[in-house]
Order: sequence, then C-alpha cells, then structure tokens
Amino acid sequence: MTAAARLLVFLAGIAGAAGVALSAAAAHIGGAGLDIAASFLIVHAAALLGIAALVPAAGRLALAGGVVMAAGLTLFCGDLASRAFLDDRLFAMAAPAGGSLLIAGWLLVAVSALRRR
Repeated sequence: MTAAARLLVFLAGIAGAAGVALSAAAAHIGGAGLDIAASFLIVHAAALLGIAALVPAAGRLALAGGVVMAAGLTLFCGDLASRAFLDDRLFAMAAPAGGSLLIAGWLLVAVSALRRR
C-alpha cells in the first residue's frame, strides 16, 4: 500500500471512529447537528476507503479529492459538534467552508475518473 493510500485509510478510520462516537453522543444528549455530523463522518469514512483503493489507478487527483474531503469533514462536522458541545462555533463560516470543501473533494474524485493514466 502506498503512503498516500495509507493516509486515506488512516483518515477513514478516524472519521469512522468519530462518526460512531458522535452517534452515541447524539443518542444520549440529542441534537440534530450531532446526528448530521455522525452520518457525514460514517458515510465519508467509507468513501475515503474506496478512494484509497482507487489511488493507484486514479492517481493524485483522486488522492487530492480524498484529502480535501477529509479537510471538509473536519470543518463541517467539527463546527456542528462544537455547536452541540460548546454552544459555540469553531469560527464564522466553518460549516459552509467545510461543506464547500466536501463538494470540491467529490468533484476532484469525479474528474479523476475522466483523466487517462
């Protein structure tokens, strides 16, 4: 496994673990924001594993998409969790910036499929 693929697998594991933890927190303390963050983390953990498997065939653009997705998850889900646990946001526009990065990451993955290697 390449270092790039290992990075995405590592990030997938962190996202999956955080998603399960936030699901448990949402079940105990409630909060729609926690449910959304947990769902995003779990779904994108699986996506990151898939992207890691594709990196050898799809190349650096797919890798970049996965890294951008991970950054987007950090901002989007971190902001939702911060609102639930701290009653404050990470910073102004953190969630929208994270959402935009998630969209950009998915688009990079899509474009990687169109490039010939």
